[in-house]
Amino acid sequence: MTGAPAYTVRVAADLADREACFAVRKEVFVGEQGVPEDLEYDEHDAGAVHVLAVADDGRPLGAGRLLYGEAAAPRTGDPSTGSLGRLAVTREARGLGVGAALVRGIEDAARARGLAAVDLHAQTHALGFYERLGYKAYGPEDLEAGIAHRSMRRSL
Repeated sequence: MTGAPAYTVRVAADLADREACFAVRKEVFVGEQGVPEDLEYDEHDAGAVHVLAVADDGRPLGAGRLLYGEAAAPRTGDPSTGSLGRLAVTREARGLGVGAALVRGIEDAARARGLAAVDLHAQTHALGFYERLGYKAYGPEDLEAGIAHRSMRRSL
């Protein structure tokens, strides 16, 4: 796409990267989707692996996180499965492949931690996006922060 920003995806390396991840999440989830801020940020953020997409000029374009171990166990029911969540892409970066690159970056982080699969709780409008990346839906639809979601999983 002409004029599209070049970007890189990386695991958040320092406090500035983490703050950039949180800023993207606030813009997308709190600002655009109306998720209450006290629901968007939780106790799992401190121990999560955060992944950040950054334009070559330094602007944050997207973010996501991986929970693993005890933090993921209540969600996945399996210590060998990580939990992908809080995937957000800024409006300006949508349609550029940033979301898919973030998912792959989170999967790479999961592999590096010896995980065999990744689970997620997708907003139902995004099911097709995750299906194209190899995720399979399971279980019933439910509401999270007033938004319809469905569980999905992909073996690594």
